[in-house]
Amino acid sequence: MSQEARVKDKVVTLIGGGGFLGRYIAQELLAAGARVRIAERDPRRAWFLKPLGGLGQTQFAACDVTKPDTVARAVAGSDAVVYLVGTWGPDFKGIQQDGLRAAAEAAKAAGVAAFVDISTIGADPESDSKYYATKGAGESAVRAAFPDAVILRPSVVFGPEDKFINRFAAMVAAMPVVPVLKPRARFQPVHVVDVAKAVTRVLADPGAHAGKTYELAGPEVIGMAELIGWLAASVGRSPAVIELPDIAGNALSMIGFLPGAPIKRDQWKMLQTDNVATGAVPGLSALGIVPTPMEAVAPGWLVRYRKAGRFGVRAAA
Repeated sequence: MSQEARVKDKVVTLIGGGGFLGRYIAQELLAAGARVRIAERDPRRAWFLKPLGGLGQTQFAACDVTKPDTVARAVAGSDAVVYLVGTWGPDFKGIQQDGLRAAAEAAKAAGVAAFVDISTIGADPESDSKYYATKGAGESAVRAAFPDAVILRPSVVFGPEDKFINRFAAMVAAMPVVPVLKPRARFQPVHVVDVAKAVTRVLADPGAHAGKTYELAGPEVIGMAELIGWLAASVGRSPAVIELPDIAGNALSMIGFLPGAPIKRDQWKMLQTDNVATGAVPGLSALGIVPTPMEAVAPGWLVRYRKAGRFGVRAAA
């Protein structure tokens, strides 16, 4: 029996399962035969997931993570719970710390066998970034409420619907000049399908992974300026790339706007720390997953940013 097959008929509740990452986790679990409950503030936002499963294989529940009673109702009867909810503000603590604690406590009280917290590389309760700080504090809250919980820390997650690769590809396609903040900031992008597989494998054998933390990162480390150059080549564009000094980036983050895209103050603070695997905890290889290179899959959806879409020609390397 494959690892994934061990989740067959288990009830897995995905809190925030209608988002970018959630849809891929749902797809992996449904393909493995799990019964998936999608918990969202407005469940109608996730109804697009219905066709992915068989008759009766998907269920939808209303859940507001800032209201513990709704969280308790959503996780009741689950074999496993995955917490996917995150925010760029303003309520970092309410969603990424207090809401996470409520979910872990509710899962423990309901006798749920496995709990997975989708955190992030860079999570640190002492970070200047509220995003990273509340992710780090959330990890501690989970450990206190549900000691056997598994914490997964992905780097920047990329995929067809992401808001990272696509955001910069859109800038490259639309602007003759692309300003770059923190050009030397480094990332280790991980494919969304690899993260979804990691969740499924952890849930397939919760006893083997109980209480562990994993860093989920791709096979390559890339700098911000290097990423912009790669995207430009991939979509056949040649904008001028201007590397902004930190003093300009700091000022723009206080204004809240970078030419071509918004930039929040907390996102600027996040850029001060490289988002790469530390190697201090196991990674994808420990779960039997070979990380997918960005260049192997991203061009398949980046074609829409070419001048003639799918009929455009990629510039020679």
